[in-house]
Amino acid sequence: MSSDAREWVWEHSASRGTARLVLLSIADRVADEQCVSWASLSSLAKRTRASVSTVREAIDRLVDADELEQLDDLTGPQRSTVYRLPLAAKAVAQAKRELEEDGDQAPTDDPEEGLTLRLSVLRRYGIRPREVPGSPARVRKPAVAETGRSRRKPAPRRTGNRHSGVPETGIQNRSEPDLNRRYSSGAAVISAAEWQVDPATHTWARQQGHLDRLGEQGLQAADAKWRAHRADFKLRPAAAWAADWRSWIAREHAPSRPSLYAVPGGASAAPGGMTRAEAHTAALLAALDEPTGTEG
Repeated sequence: MSSDAREWVWEHSASRGTARLVLLSIADRVADEQCVSWASLSSLAKRTRASVSTVREAIDRLVDADELEQLDDLTGPQRSTVYRLPLAAKAVAQAKRELEEDGDQAPTDDPEEGLTLRLSVLRRYGIRPREVPGSPARVRKPAVAETGRSRRKPAPRRTGNRHSGVPETGIQNRSEPDLNRRYSSGAAVISAAEWQVDPATHTWARQQGHLDRLGEQGLQAADAKWRAHRADFKLRPAAAWAADWRSWIAREHAPSRPSLYAVPGGASAAPGGMTRAEAHTAALLAALDEPTGTEG
């Protein structure tokens, strides 16, 4: 029956954005034609990739639009909140009556069919009364002014947030740009031109000796060459560009140093930052330039 509830959301719900994702997540757990489901705030936040506060606001909007009801007198598995999609339940009941009219069964004339909860059936899915067994379930609607009861039902404090990595509060509809466009909502992909050398990468270049080997201007020239070669590459996360940039700099030769410090009879140790392959190449070039005594 979850397919019928999801179809109603896709075809008839007026919800948008995060509210629509929340309603689809709740409909995904509907078990029968009663369109009753259960979910915790943290699980909805994890499935919709939204913060808990954003999920709360989405639920409030759905309740105000009469597309969702919160059954406060019922509790689901692991003390989760129980919801019902009343308009979806009406649509399922209407479709059932139309099938009965087309068949041999006598159609029911009860307009409330599909809205009266059958608690005995809900128990099969782990949904039960919260306090007094057999008590009718109260539907959470906009609060009455005399009661002063809050329409928002926060998650119990002692349960905490069971899903690590789901923010309690967050900014779901605006971004906070940082170095290399890192966003709170997840890792973003950027172009090579947008990627900037961060402090960690600059420290790496200095500690590995590449800054001394290339010099500040040589490092800038190598950076410009890297960006030109990567201009047409696909978008990547900032961490991938940083690793690629480091690999490029490690292979870059120092400007105006064709001999690569390889002097016959000189120190055998390679300058700081040179790889073993570069040192071997320098020694070979030096051997080719060494006089052999056969020169004319």
